[in-house]
Amino acid sequence: MKFLTLIAAIVLMWLVGLLVFADRVQDFTPAPEPARADAIVSLTGPSAERVNAAIRLLEQDKGERLLISGVNREVRRRELRALTPGSSKLFNCCVDLGFEAENTVGNASEIAEWARKQDYRSLIVVTSDYHMARSMLEIRSALPGVVLIPYAVSTPTLDQPNWWRNEKSARRMTLEYMKYLAVLGREAWHRLRGFHPERPLDAASLTQTAAEA
Repeated sequence: MKFLTLIAAIVLMWLVGLLVFADRVQDFTPAPEPARADAIVSLTGPSAERVNAAIRLLEQDKGERLLISGVNREVRRRELRALTPGSSKLFNCCVDLGFEAENTVGNASEIAEWARKQDYRSLIVVTSDYHMARSMLEIRSALPGVVLIPYAVSTPTLDQPNWWRNEKSARRMTLEYMKYLAVLGREAWHRLRGFHPERPLDAASLTQTAAEA
């Protein structure tokens, strides 16, 4: 009986967590006008909406440069430019393409490396509403100390109060929630160990590691 009560409590907590997560997703949109940052980053996705939103922010001078992370290696720069709004001059001068990332962890690593090279201290992060919480968590893990400003692109089917009645929407929200929980668990484990493999070692850490060796 106690075992069944425990299982029921865990399921209830999971469901409550899912509903809280869904509310957070819906709160990301409509995205408020962001303050100007050093730069803008966009994580690629199933449509061009994320990139289009990031280009519009660049046109509004919300950042000096834009990184589009996770671009398919088969896509040429001119092909991507043809799919996005804005002037060719702005695209050619101020947009960088990242081809290394294959998932959100890769996006975070690619963004962190780019931001460090440019010495950026604040970034506007553009991705879909359902993807924003996990993206912010991953980028913060890889790039601590940098100010991150979320700018979410709306997913219409997830903005409905009864999103859970649509099989596709329910699956997307639930899967993203599970991925988010996995990242939270990973980050908790890293904090317990006192070591984040996603982050470069600073000079003090290198000295301590050498002393322990």
